[in-house]
Amino acid sequence: MKEQVAVIIVGAGTSGLAAAACLTQKLVPFILLEREDCFASLWQKYTYDRLHLHLAKKVCELPHLPFPHNYPRYVPKKLFIEYLDSYVKHFNINPFYHRSVELAQFDEVDQNWKVKAMNRSSGEVEEYSGRFLVVASGETSEPRVPRVEGLESFKGKVMHSTGYKNGKEFKDEHVLVVGSGNSGMEISLDLSNFGAKPSIIVRSPVHILSRDMMYYGGMLVKFLSFRTVEKVLVIVSRIVYGDLSKYGLPFPSEGPFTMKTKYGKFPIIDLGTVKKIKNGEIQVLSAEIEKISGNEVLFRDGKCYIFDSIIFCTGFNRSTQKWLKGGDDLLNENGLAKASNWKGNNNLYCVGLAQRGFYGANIDAQNVANDIASLLN
Repeated sequence: MKEQVAVIIVGAGTSGLAAAACLTQKLVPFILLEREDCFASLWQKYTYDRLHLHLAKKVCELPHLPFPHNYPRYVPKKLFIEYLDSYVKHFNINPFYHRSVELAQFDEVDQNWKVKAMNRSSGEVEEYSGRFLVVASGETSEPRVPRVEGLESFKGKVMHSTGYKNGKEFKDEHVLVVGSGNSGMEISLDLSNFGAKPSIIVRSPVHILSRDMMYYGGMLVKFLSFRTVEKVLVIVSRIVYGDLSKYGLPFPSEGPFTMKTKYGKFPIIDLGTVKKIKNGEIQVLSAEIEKISGNEVLFRDGKCYIFDSIIFCTGFNRSTQKWLKGGDDLLNENGLAKASNWKGNNNLYCVGLAQRGFYGANIDAQNVANDIASLLN
């Protein structure tokens, strides 16, 4: 099977849907390739039950279709999926599902992108050709689990955060949560709420902010500099939460916006985890795992604990470097956009790879569609 089209979009997550909607608005024909059997598979299949958007809905909506007015400020998973479903129907987006892209490269002769994708339903390798290629395969393509000596000997449940739904099956268990980002913190909270005894590894300083702090911080940046707002948030956080270093949560020397820009490290949006850490319901461990032997986990500080289950909240790798040939001017070795760029050479684009969340993907999608439409015209 060979198909010729103006634009090929890879990935039907929220970034791919945003790109598709913006191209539809510009009457630009495209095909959308998705390896899973549904759009936004991360949200539909690989997120935990209690998940809400961490930021206010206004900055999380996709282009050209706001959230319904009756949605709460922080949209829960169920309503967000309903919104995405209405988004797909509103713009009549029809992804080609079960298409796993294996190769994408620019043909210098006919000046088109040639894409080969495995149809996971039929086993057939399909070929597509397009003048423009939009990479929207996401920052969360493949779950990452670090190598740990002896992990295969562990007797209990081991999973990545993408396999966690709720803490019901972990009641009364001692659970080790590896990774202290927002997912790790919230899963620890959920485990505790279901009667488990979670321990979370926190190995680097973290900023703790509440939803309201983030919301009003976003309001303040309209009138004050990022640096000023950052200082205000740091002061308010210290007043509200106090000195958390004695609980194993050291305070960073750099501000939350600075750390986000320099290292891609998001501040922790606290939903109740800090309170449970303070009262001892969630244990904080500060050392790296040395090795695992059966249900015993030995840490590099010499301490040893016994756990019933381990949940890795250790993030994701990108898959782009496996199938995209070229594009080094646009994407770095980790598959992320260089310096928040959205356009590279040879009509290569990316959406949602600049670590700027839904808002950044929204802007990327509009920029990409506008640029492609202007070139076609």
